[in-house]
Amino acid sequence: MPLQVTGTRSASAWTKATKRVISSPKTSFACVVLLADSILISLIISYVQYTKIDWDAYMSQVSGFLGGERDYSKLEGDTGPLVYPAGFLYIYSAIQYVTGGQVYPAQILFGLLYLANLGMVLLIYSKTDVVPWWALCLLALSKRVHSIFVLRLFNDCFATTLFHASLISFLYQKWHLGLVIFSGAVSVKMNVLLYAPPLLLLLIKAMDPFGVTSAGAGAALVQIIVGLPFILSHPVAYISRAFNLGRVFVHFWSVNFKFVPEPVFVSKGFALFLLAAHLILLAIFIHYRWCRHEGGLFSLLHMKLVQMKLNMSILSSFPLRRLDTRNSNSRVLRTEHIATTMFVGNFIGIVCARSLHYQFYSWYFYSLPYLLWRTPFPTWLRLILFVTVELCWNVYPSNAYSSALLLGAHLVILGGLWSAPPEYPYADEKSANTEKKAS
Repeated sequence: MPLQVTGTRSASAWTKATKRVISSPKTSFACVVLLADSILISLIISYVQYTKIDWDAYMSQVSGFLGGERDYSKLEGDTGPLVYPAGFLYIYSAIQYVTGGQVYPAQILFGLLYLANLGMVLLIYSKTDVVPWWALCLLALSKRVHSIFVLRLFNDCFATTLFHASLISFLYQKWHLGLVIFSGAVSVKMNVLLYAPPLLLLLIKAMDPFGVTSAGAGAALVQIIVGLPFILSHPVAYISRAFNLGRVFVHFWSVNFKFVPEPVFVSKGFALFLLAAHLILLAIFIHYRWCRHEGGLFSLLHMKLVQMKLNMSILSSFPLRRLDTRNSNSRVLRTEHIATTMFVGNFIGIVCARSLHYQFYSWYFYSLPYLLWRTPFPTWLRLILFVTVELCWNVYPSNAYSSALLLGAHLVILGGLWSAPPEYPYADEKSANTEKKAS
């Protein structure tokens, strides 16, 4: 009898889910996009020649690690030394074990990774409901991103996919779980840290200081566990190589600043200028856009400080109310506010990046339609900007004109995001209950 009831419930849940898919144009179209792109991925793997760039270097670095080397300064490939955190080594060690280091089976794995990532992105777009249903097809129309995943097998693909998994957790208010996954993405490639400033702001809004601290501790623990074999043996080599913030990229490969003369491009002054621009833009967006409804950043921090002092006084007087007090200080953030803050924060980092290589397009491509529809621009201008960015990323080698055009398109999008009215950050009581049930 219990098995029969369970089977009936499962069938009922499946029926409801099927009806939901059929009745929702966006969900139905998302499934069509995913199916069509799976066919396209199969065709690309079967008929388009693989491009040799970093795969052999990855396999060499992994072989050194599997051979017992724990000194990061001695892990190298034919394209140079290993410059990624240890999560990269674990993932590509598993890939080498499964594929034997062969390219074709690895392409199949990356094809599945691409589809998993696209499915998560479509879920994010459906959850936020900012982009119209027909515009979801834009997520499957990038020649460069298809190439990054299944023709070049870059580790950016895993970092991007893990980030999207963490963002889904954030959208469902699962902040601690999301921080663990987010830290896993950082352990594959450091570019994910571009999301760290807006993420910290969201954590401060959503949780009390204890929650923010515990979530951050969980993320830090992931980094310690992942890097432990190297930290115990050669800590300086690991930290200096895996988290090197001072790398100078080759001017030839720059997609965004090719129009800048090479002596200026490699200069420390140019790097400091871009860093200052990055920090200033973040501060302006945080204070005047993302914290506008709280009265600005300082008002938000003051409010949190007052709440913390009040909680401490309550806990000292009524210890049994400890749990209720913590729960009462948790705020449910609207999904649109979470996604917008994260995507815009990352995009600011992209605009101010010293150099963008071709694989770096995956860092923000999947947020591009969302960002464009957060601007007040008409649809025709959004589509022109999308096509412009895509075309610039497909010019090889990049030149002064393509990089200047790309930067111009980025600045126009950023200007549109600034001029757009900020969304209200908090869910009302009804939305909060819905969010909790969904999570």
